Amino acid sequence: MDKSNMRVVVTGANGQLGSDLCSELERAGIPCFGLTSDDADITDKVSIQTAIRKLEPTIVVHCAAYTQVDAAEDNRQLTHAVNVLGTQYIAEVTQEISAKLVYISTDYVFAGTGTDYYSENDPTSPVNWYGQTKLDGEKIVQSLLDEYFIVRISWVFGHNGNNFVKTMLRLAQTRDEISVVSDQVGSPTNTADLSIFLVSLMKTNEYGIYHATNEGVCTWAEFATEIFAQSNISCRVVPIKTEDYPTKAVRPLNSRLSKDKLRVAGFDALPHWKDSLRNYLTQLEK
Repeated sequence: MDKSNMRVVVTGANGQLGSDLCSELERAGIPCFGLTSDDADITDKVSIQTAIRKLEPTIVVHCAAYTQVDAAEDNRQLTHAVNVLGTQYIAEVTQEISAKLVYISTDYVFAGTGTDYYSENDPTSPVNWYGQTKLDGEKIVQSLLDEYFIVRISWVFGHNGNNFVKTMLRLAQTRDEISVVSDQVGSPTNTADLSIFLVSLMKTNEYGIYHATNEGVCTWAEFATEIFAQSNISCRVVPIKTEDYPTKAVRPLNSRLSKDKLRVAGFDALPHWKDSLRNYLTQLEK
């Protein structure tokens, strides 16, 4: 698609990914309209559909979601309203105005067993309510639309909002050692890199499901160790098992995502997570 014909609406525009994506679209010279909860209520069909209709986009990137994984277990109705019904309303209006939809999903649609890399077509089986609602969103998108991109991401860190990197840096200010889970494996992913990929994706008609993460995998403990090493912080990471750090929601142990489809479709791989972390920390210092 020629960028002169593109008008992009981004939901969740003040979130980690949404804010970086709006910035990347602006850099690319593509008209971007960011929607936040102040602009429209995603759980109100009339509110969100009216807001999108008025903007007349050719592409909608649906980043908005209820992402507090543990809180989702206690707030099931709200999580369902945001992640499932909200996605349905957006898919419906996208279909009505003949726009493309980019739906941001998650590694949590998988059970997270074994050590193999999950492909885009592997069976899904979420182990927590957040993952279930994101999967339900995927199914709605697939049932209503032909022109859609479903992009599963994992372990994201960006400049807006809270994330693991910021949490580790904050905790290290007052602690000499931090216990971090060492038996969950995944790919830390910088939302700035994701945004570059999403802009290249939305220009194409290569529809379907994609996995998009930074290259390489690690455990949370290895991630924390690298954060401190790159930041020259002397804080010891104590590796612990998931069972020693009980949380409300079950977490998948294996979030390795195969990105073969991304490569076959001709897209550039995202940078290695360690390189991306270095860039991120440099930006944070500024």
